[in-house]
Amino acid sequence: MSPFDTDIAHLLAGSMLLVSFLLLYQDRMFALLNVFALQACGLALSVAWQAYLQQAPQLFITAVIALGFKGIIIPVALHRIIVRLGIHRSIETVIGMGPTMLFGMALVGLSIMVMLPVTQAAGTFVREDLAFALSIVLLGLLMMVTRRNAVSQVIGFMSLENGLVLAATGARGMPLVVEISVAFSVLIAFIVIGIFLFRIRERFDTVDLHALELSGGEST
Repeated sequence: MSPFDTDIAHLLAGSMLLVSFLLLYQDRMFALLNVFALQACGLALSVAWQAYLQQAPQLFITAVIALGFKGIIIPVALHRIIVRLGIHRSIETVIGMGPTMLFGMALVGLSIMVMLPVTQAAGTFVREDLAFALSIVLLGLLMMVTRRNAVSQVIGFMSLENGLVLAATGARGMPLVVEISVAFSVLIAFIVIGIFLFRIRERFDTVDLHALELSGGEST
């Protein structure tokens, strides 16, 4: 593997990390969906490049799955759900945007400090790729914690899963059957969550989790 090949792989993984910060920064629902679709495209490119480097044709199928489901189908379907539900287009956060971004940068630093020492036996390429992947996972988790809207939390969960797929492919891939099952599991979870959101809307006339908590407190 040449240094140029490694640089391209790091560029693609780093681009996904940058897009994760863009996800944290978004305060509009449709912009959030567009940025997530961009991250999915970055994942597809990264997996396709890994398929080329590892001479693993099955990873090209993984790249197509990531592009088709996460880059096109899921964002379009979520867009329709938002329109159908009439969800408020702005995204409410638990804490301000500034502290959220600072927490995100701290998590990236933590990922590097944790991952690089524990993967010393692996090659430099794998170590850095896993550090990028762990950063994306933690930023996805941060997004789930700091967003009140259920739809934005779903996006945070799928961004977290993107980081897991990046880690698996960077560490010389996982079996294709596992990758397909993960993809379909995410799709099924998305369908269930969509139905769940409709039910919430019918019952409480909102999908804001803070408002649901207040409603639950009042009912008791």
